[in-house]
Amino acid sequence: MFVFLTFLPTLELRASIPYGILVLELPWWQVFLMAVILNFIFGVALYQFLDFFVKLFTKVPFIKEIYNGLVERTQRKVEPFVEKYGTIGIALFIAVPLPGSGVWTGALAAYLLGMKHRKFALAALIGVILAGLVVTVVSLGLLNSFA
Repeated sequence: MFVFLTFLPTLELRASIPYGILVLELPWWQVFLMAVILNFIFGVALYQFLDFFVKLFTKVPFIKEIYNGLVERTQRKVEPFVEKYGTIGIALFIAVPLPGSGVWTGALAAYLLGMKHRKFALAALIGVILAGLVVTVVSLGLLNSFA
């Protein structure tokens, strides 16, 4: 279940880390490492295959409509970060541990803004590590407050 949560859009490691630490009572460092590594690998793989999936699924009219709405919203949310901070902008967007950010949306945003694969991989690595650190610290704080 812990690994499955890491792959879910909007939840990602924001859900899997607290679940692993607070519910499964796994060592925090194992949870952190597993969530960060899996989230990073998934984000880079997702980015790699986005072009294929976009071309395939947008042939269906209602999916194309949903996709176009997602494109507009993603560009509106992320473009200011990227214009101002470049690769670090995507990393910061991925790092914000709030729903609607994360590696799923970061991969889509980088794809839509034409970011090169290597730059996205760097942004994903930095963003996922930062998000993982924030969520782990908060989870450990919650664990200690109940002890």
